[in-house]
Amino acid sequence: MAGVGPMTQDWEPVVIRKKTPNAAAKRDEKTVNAARRSGADIESVRKYNAGTNKAASSSTSLNTKRLDDDTENLAHERVPTELKKAIMHARGEKKLTQSQLAQLINEKPQVIQEYESGKAIPNQQILSKLERALGAKLRGKK
Repeated sequence: MAGVGPMTQDWEPVVIRKKTPNAAAKRDEKTVNAARRSGADIESVRKYNAGTNKAASSSTSLNTKRLDDDTENLAHERVPTELKKAIMHARGEKKLTQSQLAQLINEKPQVIQEYESGKAIPNQQILSKLERALGAKLRGKK
């Protein structure tokens, strides 16, 4: 060893401590029960509206009255009756089932069923695919 002086060892004890518990750790059930057993003072405070979302839902906002006063009927546009009948008629002339037509235009059979029942929201891309597959004009003037 290339030391300059005599080597000594440090025999003083090393103390390793856990860090002091934070506020959340002081409130956990185990700590509270230990404090009760030892007879320490325990303060319990119930917070107003704790654990509920009443403050967010019960307060009326400025838009609530405006929404209540609004009488406009908001609904999605549906497939018109003429279009439903035109699709069914053209499909019948080609002797195709709904699933076969759906396969021709690369859509799900449910899409064709929705269009023929009038529940679908009209989509121009799907209508143009249907026109091409059926060879019939479905939109605009006949």
